Amino acid sequence: MLTQILINGILKGGLYALMAMGMSLIWGVMNIINIAHGSFIMLGAYTTYWFFTLYGMDPFVSVLLSMALIFFLGFFIQKYIINFVIGASLFITLLLAFGIEILINNLALLFWTADVRSVQVTYGGANIEILGAVIPTVRLFAFLLAIAVSVILFIIMNKTWLGRAIRSTAQDLEAARLNGVNVGKIYSITFGIGTAVAAAAGTLWAVIFPISPTMGGHLTLKSFVVTIIGGLGTMMGPLVGGLSLGIVESLGTNWFGSTFENLISFTILVLVLIFKPNGILGKKE
Repeated sequence: MLTQILINGILKGGLYALMAMGMSLIWGVMNIINIAHGSFIMLGAYTTYWFFTLYGMDPFVSVLLSMALIFFLGFFIQKYIINFVIGASLFITLLLAFGIEILINNLALLFWTADVRSVQVTYGGANIEILGAVIPTVRLFAFLLAIAVSVILFIIMNKTWLGRAIRSTAQDLEAARLNGVNVGKIYSITFGIGTAVAAAAGTLWAVIFPISPTMGGHLTLKSFVVTIIGGLGTMMGPLVGGLSLGIVESLGTNWFGSTFENLISFTILVLVLIFKPNGILGKKE
């Protein structure tokens, strides 16, 4: 039973890590807490749902199209809306992000209604047995995809010119400008990458759980918790934070019941803020 609980926690933690990766990237580079992050996850989930429903496209194939579409959406939202308040106080950017979330959610309700939907793939009931533990094939594929996206993002951030430009912009804005970095463009690309990763998380969420236009708020809170637990300033933070939260939640819900899942998450958040406010891997200012 313990093996099964740990495997469930790791699989859930991989999805949590992917959810938080986009928020952590935007927060760390642009100093914006993207309250609308869960709405972009929701849009990614619905993009996958409509590709599957209308064209019969497998979610693990359409994830690339979903990421591309939401990347351009995030790019233009940052360039033509958020960029006008990029130097404003945290309160102003929070208000703007909150307004974007309300707009996206209400447009989704208008066009797609509040009906709960799901992506029912043909292999959804398949399982793999390892060491006596049963692993749903869909959850295993989702975990592997989450790890693959994380690795690709890590390579981009550490091995490419774009990644170096993003990191230099985050570390020293003026120095980046002096070295020829177009900061405005880098901000737009960073926001687009963050929303694209959110769309990938939305695809995986749609395969595993039911979706609705109002699902974003809950996912924003989960992403926020994982980001704080893992710590800002490192690409490994969301991965460590997501896996840690997934395992602890899996253990806690097994002992106390699923109704205590959110209580467990926010209890961990409070404890981290009290005893290690920089997160597990976060760096001091």
